Amino acid sequence: MTRLTTLVFLLLLGFQAGAATLTARVDRTQLSLDETVELTLETGDSAAFGKPDLQPLDNLFKIFGSRQVNQLSASNGEARAVTRWLVTLQPRQTGYVVIPPLQLGEWRSEPITLNVTEPSTGGGDTLAPIFIDSSLDQETVYVQAQVVLTLRIFHSVSLYDDSTLSPLQMSDALVERLGEPRTYEKDINGIRHGVIEVRYALFPQKSGSLSIPAQLFSATTVAANGDYYGSRFGKSTQVKSPEIPLQVKPKPADYPADAPWLPATRVTLVEAWSPQPQDAQLGEALTRSLLVKAEGLSSAQLPPVESTVVPGLRRYPDQPTLNDAVTETGISGSREQREALVATRAGEFLLPSVELVWWNTVEDRLERSTLPERTLQVAANPALEQPAPADIDAPQQQSPTPSLWPWQLSSAVLALTTLLGFGLWLRARSQPAVIRTVQSGPTPRSLLDDLKRACLANDTLATRHALDAWARQQPETLADMAARFVPLSDALDGLNGALYSETGQRWQGEALWQAIQNLPTAQPAAAVQDTGTLPPLYPR
Repeated sequence: MTRLTTLVFLLLLGFQAGAATLTARVDRTQLSLDETVELTLETGDSAAFGKPDLQPLDNLFKIFGSRQVNQLSASNGEARAVTRWLVTLQPRQTGYVVIPPLQLGEWRSEPITLNVTEPSTGGGDTLAPIFIDSSLDQETVYVQAQVVLTLRIFHSVSLYDDSTLSPLQMSDALVERLGEPRTYEKDINGIRHGVIEVRYALFPQKSGSLSIPAQLFSATTVAANGDYYGSRFGKSTQVKSPEIPLQVKPKPADYPADAPWLPATRVTLVEAWSPQPQDAQLGEALTRSLLVKAEGLSSAQLPPVESTVVPGLRRYPDQPTLNDAVTETGISGSREQREALVATRAGEFLLPSVELVWWNTVEDRLERSTLPERTLQVAANPALEQPAPADIDAPQQQSPTPSLWPWQLSSAVLALTTLLGFGLWLRARSQPAVIRTVQSGPTPRSLLDDLKRACLANDTLATRHALDAWARQQPETLADMAARFVPLSDALDGLNGALYSETGQRWQGEALWQAIQNLPTAQPAAAVQDTGTLPPLYPR
């Protein structure tokens, strides 16, 4: 028993050690040789002691300091202690510099690759304590295409936490800020400056010359000396960024006139199915998802992907899902369209190809993203097959019987009915006044009542089951009834749309119940005869 307890304890310790890790990340991966980057090391083990070994960084980076932060976070209803170490690094060489794996006890972090460039040569020997540098990633841009504006606020003096930057507002362009401001340090002429970096994505809405307005940065600097009581004085300072001209090019003349204008650096078009198309069956919904992802465009700029109507295949589209992500190059927008496809018959369906036209702003040429045509094979569903109704008008085959004299036949019938009536009278005297009957199965009336309750309760799934059970008791199929009664066909389309497009909570079943009530009785084929003349009473 003692060995078993020790083994369980060791297994638990091994599981906890395997669950805890040392995670490393940086605030950016591209910087110059005279700039700093902040490395964050994090572990979720509350029993972690000491600090990570930073000695492997000495040959590649200058370490300007590190600090430890302990935080208690909640995940899935459970409290978890998180320990972080924040390390400020400056690279010693240019090129691709790898932050090596760092060790904390038995845990090791993953390596991180940085792209270090040469420092800029701009600037003179005399620089203001606070100044702003503005730059665009490109000098000319197509209308409605993305251009990234980067503002860097340099300060060689300490600032209070009350610094503000005026909002960027442009009447001829859409402005989106790319994430939160980033802070780091940079050496300029041997003087260390703090840097506040803010990025914007601009989308010009008209062609021609455009001017990006100046922004005002306000801050309070910290004085070098204080008063008698040790408090520091502050000085209010305001700095303006320069105005930047931008040339906006119109849409190219060779771009298709009937296609929406999509200037982007990259556009991808993919599709997904649930379940797979080869598993399609009659009466079951196939969900098709079309995802458009464009780098350099927001999701609001992406047009809907048009789907061609295929005979025999009903479509129930959902609301599109729009999403924007911030990357190193700007905004990457995506648009996902989902639709349910329901076949009205078994067989083969050809879905045509899907094409999206866009303009490649990097190569400056027309591009087309396409999905090839797809053949959809829908198999018959045995669960939906109904037995053919019996032909009540077919003549019955009668077996030959020996002929009897009329008086003999009438006497036998009279005797039998007399005995049967006497027997029923005796049985009735021995039975109670009311006999409860036990039905072996649902009656047409009970099935209709179930269908009524489900419709009036606006329950899509219960209505579908009750409708199928009721239709099996009818002399014709549900499809035949919908084909000869338009209100029933419209109500069934509404029910299928609620089931397959995930909007069942907004479905109203009153229209379907009214269509069932008003459904006309089917006329048998034998009834289409000339009823104006009666047949002779005694045919010869």
